[in-house]
This record gives sequence, structure tokens and C-alpha cells, in this order.
Amino acid sequence: PGSPYQPVIEALGNYPQKKFYNVSKLGGAKYGNDTFNTLPYSIRVLFESSIRNCDGFLVKETDAMNILDWKTKQNNVEVPFCPARVVLQDFTGIPAMVDFAAMREAVRNAGGDPVKVSPACPTDLTVDHSLQIDFSKCAIQNAPNPGGGDSQKPMAKLSPLKAQPRKLPCRGQTSCKGPCSAGDSSRNSGQFSAQIENTPILCPFHLQPVPEPETVLKNQEMEFGRNRERLQFFKWSSKVFKDISVIPPETGMAHQVNLEYLSRVVFEVEDFLYPDSVVGTDSHMTMVNGLGILGWGVGGIETEAVMLGMPVTLTLPEVVGCELTGTASPLATSIDIVLSITKYLRQADVAGKFVEFFGSGVSQLSVADRTTIANMCPEYGAILSFFPVDNVTLKHLKHTGFDKAKLEVMEAYLKAVKLFRSDESSCREPEYSQVVQISLSSITQYVSGPKRSQDRVAVNNMKSDFQACLNEKSGVKGFQIAVEKQNDIVPVQYEGNEYKLSHGCIVIAAVISCTNNCNPSVMLAAGLLAKKAVEAGLVVKPYIRTSLSPGSGMVTHYLSSSGVLPYLSKLGFEVVGYGCSTCVGNTAPLPEAIRNAIKQGDIIACGVLSGTKNFEGRLCDCVRANYLASPPLVVAYAIAGTVRIDFETEPLGTGFDGKSIYLRDIWPTRRELHAVEEECVVSSMFKELKEKMEKGNKRWNLLEAPESTLFPWDLKSTYIRCPSFFDKLAKEPVSPQPIENAHVLLYLGDSVTTDHISPAGSIARSSAAAKYLTNKGLTPREFNSYGARRGNDAVMTRGTFANIKLLNKFIGKPAPKTIHFPSGQTLDVFEAAELYQKEGIPVIILAGKKYGLGSSRDWAAKGPFLLGVKAVLAESYEKVHKSQLIGIGIAPLQFLPGENPSTLGLTGREQFSILFPPELSPGMTLDIKTSTGKVFSVIALFENDVEITLYKYGGSLNFVAQRFL
Repeated sequence: PGSPYQPVIEALGNYPQKKFYNVSKLGGAKYGNDTFNTLPYSIRVLFESSIRNCDGFLVKETDAMNILDWKTKQNNVEVPFCPARVVLQDFTGIPAMVDFAAMREAVRNAGGDPVKVSPACPTDLTVDHSLQIDFSKCAIQNAPNPGGGDSQKPMAKLSPLKAQPRKLPCRGQTSCKGPCSAGDSSRNSGQFSAQIENTPILCPFHLQPVPEPETVLKNQEMEFGRNRERLQFFKWSSKVFKDISVIPPETGMAHQVNLEYLSRVVFEVEDFLYPDSVVGTDSHMTMVNGLGILGWGVGGIETEAVMLGMPVTLTLPEVVGCELTGTASPLATSIDIVLSITKYLRQADVAGKFVEFFGSGVSQLSVADRTTIANMCPEYGAILSFFPVDNVTLKHLKHTGFDKAKLEVMEAYLKAVKLFRSDESSCREPEYSQVVQISLSSITQYVSGPKRSQDRVAVNNMKSDFQACLNEKSGVKGFQIAVEKQNDIVPVQYEGNEYKLSHGCIVIAAVISCTNNCNPSVMLAAGLLAKKAVEAGLVVKPYIRTSLSPGSGMVTHYLSSSGVLPYLSKLGFEVVGYGCSTCVGNTAPLPEAIRNAIKQGDIIACGVLSGTKNFEGRLCDCVRANYLASPPLVVAYAIAGTVRIDFETEPLGTGFDGKSIYLRDIWPTRRELHAVEEECVVSSMFKELKEKMEKGNKRWNLLEAPESTLFPWDLKSTYIRCPSFFDKLAKEPVSPQPIENAHVLLYLGDSVTTDHISPAGSIARSSAAAKYLTNKGLTPREFNSYGARRGNDAVMTRGTFANIKLLNKFIGKPAPKTIHFPSGQTLDVFEAAELYQKEGIPVIILAGKKYGLGSSRDWAAKGPFLLGVKAVLAESYEKVHKSQLIGIGIAPLQFLPGENPSTLGLTGREQFSILFPPELSPGMTLDIKTSTGKVFSVIALFENDVEITLYKYGGSLNFVAQRFL
């Protein structure tokens, strides 16, 4: 009271019972009443949150005014942000929930009330990362020809939308009520009658529900069987912790479900309105910015702090205005637009900044296009990419089942607080830190690879670019294959036929769920291309590991109702389940004959996927080149069988009539796509899927779970284990302790990703984690994946730095090994770290530039902490990972500009001593002394007092826990 900045609580126009903070009226004489109107829309959301949550402690009045004064304060001040909600996915959500359970235990042991340990904001946990492809190409591929007639002749041309007048077989699915014959029912009839409630498969000819394909049911059964213990823990969490809801398996992916189901756009709590906003442990959380919802991915450590009522702290960011003009080429898909913008924004240096889109081209992008673009922002380094709500957004929400009255209130509120974007020429555009312009008319087809998503390759240059990669030295693109070996051919027998493998051959082709499924056009394009290909007589070689893993039941729904799903299946792209699979390394092993042939001939085999991650070795250890492409291009390359093809001049294959079939012959036009989209993507689809998600599924509903305040830890469990983060729970901060005579655990180079650091994918049989599980009595078939075992710190610690592509300079070749210097032994990284800890010797890590790239963030910090790492010394860091290190209690140190281990003459074999002063300050310089007598200075990368406080407490987990004592 009495403040000139006191916010005005107003009634909302024609809805007097609705109240809100009219932050657009704030400013005062110092800032001018028009200041708010010049702010970027994303900054306006930050400002509203700071006003609504201002309590004088966690969020102060000066914080709000700093945001209002964004134009002069950007990049100069830290500001708090209190998101409206949190979204977790199970891979990173389970360690967060295990930490909560452990925190309850620690608080109880220290004399506090464990019931108080509960989320302070709505939290949704989506079980979407536990799917593995155990079965593929089972039911549909071997079923009767979905087009009718002789399976060796061209399939009957079907309208994708209308039922046919003559009788057609429905894959022997007897529950279809259409006027069709049962076909050959010996394989399918009545065998798999169970139906998954949230993913209805429709008969493509009569649009009637039929049972799930055999593949989906078998994969779901395996998923529930191997993950029962984790699922029971999740269900216990949903019962015991307040404001936690769990979206069960087979519903969809975290960012997809967040977009389709959890997003509010505008929150309404007891008739009080405020903007929806979200943070989550999935890096693709940024997808919701395409709906005008401010949100981004953070680590599990920060997420837990938010769940306990603490704000996210960020440097008030620069906002890059991205002006879109023009119209894209008819052949350019949304993914082409995404990858073009990704490369452009990487070149524009938007790392650590907000990006906000405006201009005439924005209205020409559908919400599906916008969310696809927003989803990719982690790949070009931006914190988020924001599309303000406009008429296109409201039209989309209307089609997806939003209540009309709610939409009217939403529109009125957003216009009242000036969060609604208009194309009217009279409307003033915000002021931005800088403006970049992108003409959509200049965008053509691209893929990205073979090792990094930012390395784009024009499709018409793909053949020559791959040839160049063969010639280049081993590195971020090159494979260094001798010229005389570049045309080697390795014959291989598979299923009774001989095939020939050569450099560039495709062995994995996956239409998966990371980026594309929010956009019906690209998925339908893949389906329509498959339909034309099958009708023309084209096939995919049987050894290629093909799969279709949609992001949600909605995707299956419109693929089914459009009639293209059987054609995808005919080419081997059968629905294998719902959730992340290939993209996170959960691909089933390649056939042994194919693996042996690849290794025998040292073949550069390729994977093509419609995801966002293609780091070397991620998909499969013998697949060294991986390309990101749009779904229709994934299908096209699978048909071609190689990336060494020029689509303009070389055919994909030969049709039934013996004529060569080119890509242009089967590529669907935009008119075809729009026609199918209009009839298939309708509001009833979204409404039905929302109802299905709310009901859950039978397996989940029947799952039993405890209800005790404290979780009953099973000491024999290999999935859920009480971690040791709270063993030294401090009630007060302590001065940073010196690091004395530390050995270097790993000496790494540039661009070390969190995939190199954090455990992901399957557990190798020779790994330290495998030895641990074997000693617990498990067989290799029972190992499951690292992601599934993130609730067990013993497994995850052993899997840290266990990536086969880890290049440790001590070893000189890719291997998860290092040297234990006191003994001189070459050991697994975990074994060496374990020895150092037994000897009481601290360890550090030496690294080059951009340490911590990537998205698997949580255990990329927790793992090194439990290995005993006290500090990381690098040339530069990925910002989020640097914050993660501080959040767990590891000091991030940076070489002075122009210095690195080489310029300083360091070998990594020295011992290092680091002395911290009693009082740290942001960005201060520290001295390091080595055992050889060398002394050099480094920068302690603490950006603000909050990070220093967290480090003094031993990390954010301990800082949060002490609040309950």
C-alpha cells in the first residue's frame, strides 16, 4: 500500500465476476505509462507473474520494476519467475519424485514434518519415456492386403476418406462393424481383443473401432511388465503428494500431452485470471510457446525447487524479434521451415535469449507449424521461441474442443492485458533487442546430419555431401574412409535372400515422436507418400529397422481415419507404441547378420529419423551416420535404401510396370494434404482423446500402490533406491571448502554433450551398471534401459560417462574409460572414481568449449557429483548445464579468455589445488596451483548471489530441504 506501482485489480469487461491484475496500467512517472506497450509479449508475461507473486521475499518490488524497465536492464539483472505449473516426464520425473520421497525421509529424520514436503504448484507427470521397441513388423505387415486383391499386384486405389462400395478385408479384425468380409482371420481374429482406451484404431475403410495391432499390445505388455515397480512408485506419488497428477503410459509424450491436453492458455482459479506458463524436465517443453504459453525446459533440480514454491531465477533476457515474411515453397514441409529457422537463428547467436516471432508470415503459419518451430528452440540455443496468442491460436483452440464461453473470456482477458497479437496495421509492434528477418519463400527441403542437428544438408546435395563426409577426417562430420574402400560392398544373407550393404545404406528408418506429430501435415504427407509408393509397387528392404511411434493417440487417429495407416504398415512403418523410443536410444537391436556385415566391412551405415537428436552412436552403436528428416523423407529414404541418391535424377525404385519411379512421382501436393487435413483433424478427435486420457487405461487403473506418508523403500529393489544427496543436510550455509590435490578424472575436448555424460539408452553388457545388476541376480534381458532405472542412483552413477563415443584424451580413442593415476590402471570411469573416493582423493574434469550441450540434463550433473567430482574446468559451458552443476554442488570454473589446457601446458596428469575465499562474489577470479608448481587463474561462473547461496548449501536440494527444518 502506498507504492506508486500498486497493481490495479479490475473486473473483466462483460464478465464482472472475473478479476485480474491489469498490469498494463503500471509504470508511473519514472517509466512512463506507455512503457508496458513497448515490451515484447514474452516479457509482459514475466512482468505479470512478478506482480502477482510479489511477496517482498522471493519476489520483490524491485524485481517487477526491473522487468518493466527491460529495455535498459536486459542482461544486467537477475529476475525471478514463478510459473503457473510444472510438467515432468518419467525419465527425468522419477529422480525428481525419488528426491521428494528421500527429502521426506531426511526431513523426518532431522525432526521436521514430512507431510509438508509436497509440491506448491500443480504438477503433471507423464509416463512417456519407458517405451522400448521389442516387437515390430508383426501384425499388419503379414495381414491380408489392405487394398484388396492379389498382394503381388498394385493395391486398389482407395479414397483416403470414404468407405468403398465393395467388400474389403479389414485385416481379419472381426470387431469392425462395416460391411466387410473378415478376410484371412486365422492369424488375427479374436487373438488380441484387448483395446487400449486412449488410442482408438479405426478400420481405414469403414472408420469403425478395431482392436490394437499385435505390435502395440505386445510392446505395451512388455512396458508394464518391466516397469511395474516404477509405475507403482508413480502411483504412490500421485496418492501421497498434493497437486500431483500422473498421465499413465500409452497416453502420449510429455510435450505432446502438454500441448493437447494440459495447456490452459489462461488460468482461472476462483474467478481470478492469469496467463498460463510452465517449466518442465523435458527439453521440448518449449513446444507450448507456439500456443502463446510461456514455457521452457529446466533440469530436475530446478524443477523440484519450483514444485516447492521457489521461483526460477534467470538473467533478464534479450529478446530477439524474428520477423517472418513471404510464403514457403509448396514442397517445403514444416520440418524444412523448422530446420531453416534453426540454422538461421544459430548463426544469429540467440543462445540464452528469448526469440519472439512477428510479421506477416506469422499468420500464414498454423498452430501446428508454430509449435513445431517452438519445439526446436533448444537446438538453436534459445531459451524459448514465443508466438503470442492471435486469431489463428483462437481458431485452433476452437477446433480442439475449447468451450466457447471460455474462449470468449480468454480473448477478452488477453486483450485487456495486451497479450493478444493483432495483424492490424494500426497495432504497434513491440521493441526488441535486435530484429532478424527470415523470408519463408527462400526455404527448401533439408535434412540434418550426419552427427549434429545444426549441420543442415540440402536434399539435392545429400549424395555429394555424404561423399564429402566419407573423405573428411574423423570429427563432427567426417568419417575418414580411405578412397579405395569408399565403394566397398558387403553381401549379406537375410531371410533367405542376399542383399548388399555399402557406405550410406539405411538400416534404421523411424518416424518418431519428438518434433513432428504436433503437425498433422507432415505425418499425413508421410502416409500419402506411402500410399502412392505402395500403389506404384515400391517396397522397403526387410532388414531396415522401420518403426512408427506417434506422440499420442490423436496422431494414430488421423492416420487411421485418412486411410494411410495400412500403407505405412505395408512398407514396415507399423505403430510400435506411444512414447519416445528411437530418439532416446531405445531401438531394438539390428538383426545379427546385418550388424556383423556392418562391422565386418567397416560400413558407414545410416539411420534416418524424424526426431531432434542424432548424436553419433545414439540410435545404435554400429550406426555411425544419422540424419534428421521430415516424415515423408524418412519414408522416401527407406524406400531408396541409401542416402547416396540424387532424388532429382535417380529413381527410388522400379514400379509394377517396370518403369522407374522418382520421388516427384509420389510426393503429395499441398492441396492433397490440406484436403485430408480438413476432414481428419477435427474437434471431435481432440474431445474424444481428452476423455480417453482422463479415464486412463485398465492396466494403470488396476495397478496397486502403497499410500503411506513415507515411501516403503525396498532394499532389494534395482529400480527405486533412496539416494544419498541429503546425507550432509546443512541447516546453515558454510564457507566453500578448498579442493586440494585433486586428480583429473577425465580430460575431454569440445562439444561434450549431456548424452556423453548422462546415462541413456540400453545398458551395455560389459558396463559397470551391468556388473552391478548381474550381482543383484538379474539377467541381461532384465537390465531394461538407463532411463527406466533413473530412480536408482547406484545404476545411474555407474552409467555416468559410460557412452561408447566418449573421447577421453587420456585414452586416445572413443571408449568409456579413464586412467587411475595413483595405480596407473586403465579402468571404467566409475571404477576409477570409486577408487579415488576410497582413497579420499577429490577429482575434477578438464574440458574444452561448449561443455554440456544437449538435453539430458539432470543426471549429467547428479552423476558426476556422485562420482566425487568437485569442479569442472572448461573453456565454456552450455548455460543450463552450468546451472545444473551449481544446483548439485559442483563448481563450474572457466579458463580465462584465450587460455586452455594446451596454452597453459597442462597434461591433465597433474594434481590441482583450488582455494575458495570465505566470501564468494559473482564472476570472481580464483587461483589454481598444480603439483608441478604452475599457478593460473580461472573464473568462477557464479552469476548471482542465489547461485552462490545454493553452492554454499551444497546444492538446491539441500537448500530447499532445510526450509522444512
